[in-house]
Amino acid sequence: MKKVFLFYWIFCFSAAQAQTAVDNFDLAILQKLEASRSDGQTKFMRGISDANNYVNAGIPAGLFVAGIIDHNKSMRQNAFYIFSSTACTAILNHSLKKIFKRPRPFLVHISLTPVYKPGEYSLPSGHTSASFSTATSLSMAYPKWYVIAPSMLWAGTVGYSRMYLGVHNPSDVAAGMALGVGTALGLSFMRH
Repeated sequence: MKKVFLFYWIFCFSAAQAQTAVDNFDLAILQKLEASRSDGQTKFMRGISDANNYVNAGIPAGLFVAGIIDHNKSMRQNAFYIFSSTACTAILNHSLKKIFKRPRPFLVHISLTPVYKPGEYSLPSGHTSASFSTATSLSMAYPKWYVIAPSMLWAGTVGYSRMYLGVHNPSDVAAGMALGVGTALGLSFMRH
C-alpha cells in the first residue's frame, strides 16, 4: 500500500510540476507579445483572426461551386472533405473546451491585458484548430507547394494572432493545431 501511495504522490507531483512549467512558458510568451504590440500590428492581427471563419467557409464553398460549374466531381468531393474536416474539428473543439474548462489566460493572470475579451474556454484554440484543419485538408486534397505554403502560412498566422491578441495561451494554440491537423489526416480517406 505504501508503494502505491508513493507512486501516486510522485505522479501527482510530476504532473503538477509539468503544468507549472507549461503555465510559466505560456505566461512568458504572452507577456512578450503584449509588450511588443503596436496599433498597426494589432489591427492586422485582429483582422486575420476575424476573417478566419470566412476563409474556412469560403474555401470549401468556392471549391464546391467551381466543381459544379466545371462538372468536376473530384473537386466537389474535395470540397466536401474540407468542409467535413473543419466541421468535425469544430465539434471536437467545442467538446474538448467543455471537458477541460481551461479559463482564458487573462482571467488566470490578471496582469495580462487582452485586445478584447471573448467568452467560452481557452483549450484548445478554436480559431487555430479550424484554420489548421482547413489548411491541412486543402493541402491533402491538392498537394502542390503553391497550395500548401499559403495554406500553412495562413493557419500559422491565425494561431499566432490568437496569442498576440492575448486570448489564448501558446499551449492552447499548439493543442488546436494538433486537433486540426489530426482531424484532417483522420478524414483524409474522404478526399478524391
